[in-house]
Amino acid sequence: MIIVMKDTSKKYNIKHELRKLLYMLFMVVTITAADVVVASATADDDITAGQILDERPVDENRTNINEPGSAQTPEDLADLNISNSLTFSYSSGNGELNGMLRLMLILTAIAIVPILLVTVTSFTRILIVLHFTRQALNTQSAPPNQVLIAISLFLTFFIMQPVFSQVYTEAVLPFEAGELEFEEAMEVAAAPMREFMFEQTQRQDIATFMEMSNTPWDGETLAQVPTSVLIPGFIISELRSAFIMGFVIYVPFIVIDMVVASVLMSMGMMMLPPTTISMPFKILLFVLADGWNLIIVYLVRTFM
Repeated sequence: MIIVMKDTSKKYNIKHELRKLLYMLFMVVTITAADVVVASATADDDITAGQILDERPVDENRTNINEPGSAQTPEDLADLNISNSLTFSYSSGNGELNGMLRLMLILTAIAIVPILLVTVTSFTRILIVLHFTRQALNTQSAPPNQVLIAISLFLTFFIMQPVFSQVYTEAVLPFEAGELEFEEAMEVAAAPMREFMFEQTQRQDIATFMEMSNTPWDGETLAQVPTSVLIPGFIISELRSAFIMGFVIYVPFIVIDMVVASVLMSMGMMMLPPTTISMPFKILLFVLADGWNLIIVYLVRTFM
């Protein structure tokens, strides 16, 4: 057995050496042939390129001013490469933006509008209060999230309608008519939104962010408050107001839970969850008091 294994290994080594030799010969032949082809192609290309340059037709309607290859400085090269550059025209002569730039601004606005709708309007407070109401009723998913969001959106449009109308009248229409430039239109459009946020924001929140930004403020003037400070102050104030309202809504339902739990404990029904018994009484109380009307009406009036 040992002798047979030695013979086999020798045969394998001989085959391996022959294979390596064939590979080396193939590589040498390939490299030699490639050098010959490249050398002949280079000579042919020189002749062909010269013939093409001499025999090319002359076009009288060429767009370049100077001959190709005559650029001496980067500025000259930029003037020659007129077909490789992209130019945006900011104004078309009548105070309106170029169509391409207008399209870019619209696409940017589509991405930013949902964020602005949540942060600089009444949407946050309304949605949080409605969510607290559902949690207090302990109905889990009734009404569902889609319904709460839809109600919050329509209430937001109702509350913000005067502000949106003022922005459209004073900023959008004059800008479309060419009476305002883009920067001026943005400033005019931001003014009603800033006034709305300033009225709904507690002064202590604005003062906190003004102090963190090292900006002096007299405590009353809106013009001294930058938008970068007003927006976070408005968001914090909205969260505080929404949680206070949510706590007030929770109080009567907590009383019902405590009463039901005491009754069950006095009857010795320790294993029965109090929330199972109290939920029908919560819904009954909410319906008899016309809860949705009270919550939505007074919630809207907090912005008036």
